[in-house]
Amino acid sequence: MRANHHQFVAFAYVVREGSFSAAATRLGVTQSAVTQHVAKLEKQVGSPLLFRNREGVSLTRTGEEFYDLADRLVTLDTAITERLEGFEAMERGHIKIIANAPLPALRAISQFRQAYPDVEIDFALYAWSTATRLLRERRADVGLITDPPRSEDWERVSILKARYVAYLLPSSPLAGRDLLHFRDLTDETIILPETGSLTERVVREAQVKHGIRFPRTITMTTFPLMCEAVFQGAGIALFLANSGLISRGLVEVPVAELSASHETAVIAPKDRARLRLVKAFIEIASSLDFR
Repeated sequence: MRANHHQFVAFAYVVREGSFSAAATRLGVTQSAVTQHVAKLEKQVGSPLLFRNREGVSLTRTGEEFYDLADRLVTLDTAITERLEGFEAMERGHIKIIANAPLPALRAISQFRQAYPDVEIDFALYAWSTATRLLRERRADVGLITDPPRSEDWERVSILKARYVAYLLPSSPLAGRDLLHFRDLTDETIILPETGSLTERVVREAQVKHGIRFPRTITMTTFPLMCEAVFQGAGIALFLANSGLISRGLVEVPVAELSASHETAVIAPKDRARLRLVKAFIEIASSLDFR
């Protein structure tokens, strides 16, 4: 017996949604049906495709190979449905968006929501390394990523460039400076995003290059949390300039050792980039003025 279309679709959605129950909800079927489809596919393959645990599911090595095929099948199935339904398919649907920086993503999502108010949007922020991995593994439809790696499998549209700055309280003695150097920050507590973030990597590389170490650092999961920590007097945050409205009330000062501009781009697997909703999101994001 050959594996059928429904088995591959169920498997792909379990991986994309992270659990059997979430996949069932997205597909509008029972969890039992999804479980049976995946079990039958695994039987046909002759090897487990998923590890089941309390946190959800993860792919086995065999599962990684089959997921790529299954997800491409789902994408093709969606493209066919769009052709059959025409622009009515744009009035509903679902799009999964990820990003490693909040401001460009949230502005694009806001504009997209105004154009397509009935589309379900699933959005999450991740560290740079996680966001790029999820896109490489086809776990999201589209991503807004700073300095994304080059890939022939991705559609890539640049939307803005920014440099890193120090975020300080207006009362800080350093707030009136036009430019800061690493040596000015060695007596300060420096707030950085979590390990695996682009910012953490860029700052660490610059420290090694210039031979300067920050003795006191705090790592945090998100930019809004970093800004709140600055407001509370916990330290000085290093992050890309103009990264969110949450930073209003803080002073942004450029840092000499972090003078390079970093590109943020909209990224999508090439086959998904041709889907109407994903294409519409890319067009909206690339049309925004982030100055």
